Amino acid sequence: MQETTLLALFLSSFLGATVLPGGSEVVLVALLKLQPALVWSALLVASLANTLGGMTSYLLGRLFPNGDNVAPHSRHRRSVAWLQRHGSPVLLLAWAPLIGDALCIAAGWLRINPWYAALFMLIGKTARYGVLTLAAVQVFGDK
Repeated sequence: MQETTLLALFLSSFLGATVLPGGSEVVLVALLKLQPALVWSALLVASLANTLGGMTSYLLGRLFPNGDNVAPHSRHRRSVAWLQRHGSPVLLLAWAPLIGDALCIAAGWLRINPWYAALFMLIGKTARYGVLTLAAVQVFGDK
């Protein structure tokens, strides 16, 4: 049973970090409510799977021609310049709704170092899941 629930969390977290829709937060909280002993395993699985999903989006961005020739629209130029100026630490925000997928794809398109990209994604995504896990433990731990 534990392997099945962790696999469901893995799949949900992975897909939730790609351009496909996913509800990994709901799956994580439900898992923690049903099996609170899996708190550390669930945090690890969700964080790693979501990072792998983010790196999948990064790799999709790498399929596009190099981002040196930025689109002529000024808003795109400013966005790309901002990402280039701040580099991989921007991927701490890869967990954020709406912009997270775009950041991962853009990082790949701009050929940001994949190791640093993965590291900053992992830190940001683990922090987000950590806060969610802590909240779930606080709520469900009072039984």
